[in-house]
Amino acid sequence: MTTATTFSAFKSRNFRLYFSGQSVSLLGTWMQRTAASWIIYTLTHSTFILGLAAFAFLFPSFVLSVAGGVVSDRYNRYKVLLWTQVASMVQAIVLAAMILLNYYSVWGIIVLGIILGIINAFDVPARQSLVYEMVDDKNDLANALALNSSMVTLTRIIGPAIAGFVLVKFGDGICFALNALSFVAVIISLLQMRMPDYLSKPHPKKASEELKEGLAYLKQTPSIRYVLLMLTLISLFSLPFANLIPIYADQVFHGNAKTFGVIEGVIGLGSFGAAIFLASQKPGTNLKKILAINTLVLGAGLILLSHEANYLLFLVFCTMAGYGWMSQITISNTIVQTTVIPSMRGRVVSFYAMAVFGMMPLGGLLIGTVSHLIGTQNTILAEGIVALIIGLFHVRFLRLNKKKMQSLRQQVEMAHAMEIA
Repeated sequence: MTTATTFSAFKSRNFRLYFSGQSVSLLGTWMQRTAASWIIYTLTHSTFILGLAAFAFLFPSFVLSVAGGVVSDRYNRYKVLLWTQVASMVQAIVLAAMILLNYYSVWGIIVLGIILGIINAFDVPARQSLVYEMVDDKNDLANALALNSSMVTLTRIIGPAIAGFVLVKFGDGICFALNALSFVAVIISLLQMRMPDYLSKPHPKKASEELKEGLAYLKQTPSIRYVLLMLTLISLFSLPFANLIPIYADQVFHGNAKTFGVIEGVIGLGSFGAAIFLASQKPGTNLKKILAINTLVLGAGLILLSHEANYLLFLVFCTMAGYGWMSQITISNTIVQTTVIPSMRGRVVSFYAMAVFGMMPLGGLLIGTVSHLIGTQNTILAEGIVALIIGLFHVRFLRLNKKKMQSLRQQVEMAHAMEIA
């Protein structure tokens, strides 16, 4: 691992600005998510409502992300991102005001979460696609995406820990107010960027036709289609394990909001380790092989933590699960971004967003329901087993694909030898 490899994307000024602004904003976002989950749980003590809330927060992104991808490909992504950040700040201000004025309910929080999900449907495709344009040397793209994930995970470590402290010492309203304030940083960083002049292109086709083009491209590109299929399955059946963490903090370890923040923090620590590891990989690394291995790591981590009664060991296994969790999202995004052609970037990234922001809320709803029937710990155990099965199928697919490529190579070599003879 070398510093030059790990942080090579920071040579680009626009990416440095983006990284710094988003770091502050995401710190506030994770504080708000932690506080919202804790408030909803303390008001309802229901795993089903937790799952329903996660569904409501993310499902609008699933429904509208494809439209967001079309918008990202048709219009100036920089301006789209700027306006979605402004809209997100307004939503955060309204939510903070509700909490501080003690004029809120579970359903009020959920409704504002739905609004944020709609905004994110247009924000994510534009933001993820714009990273490509922020990096001057395109060889640094994979590194930039991994560093972006490290930023998300580092704030996931710090944000929940701070949120736990603030919830206990100052109350939930301050968490939401700090999140609203954090959007100032990312808006300022965007305004300071020096992006190339946007060249408007004619769009003779309707948006619906461009959407069909995106679907056709996905069908014709099996390397991307396979990765998105794997991400869809893992997002539906295994990644929603984090929705049940408040139950462990309260019922298994008999803690409070601070305990919840610590557990969320160590999951983020594992995720950060995965992101830094991926940022250190050289161009040409077999990311699909790493993805298969880390899917097995995710499954093993979930199985081990599911019924662990020792708090310290539980935190260790949570770190392990967090490592596998982030690998799914980061590697899939990197493979998609480095494979897709520029004209399809926004639309294909929107399919990636659907796999994450669509399947995870559906999975959260499913997991919340199942946990009512078989218990939280057994549900986490089942999620881990599913992750192991998906990982084993992934390993099998890679082996079959390797044999197929070797067979094709031999056929080409034989044909070439016959031509020479």
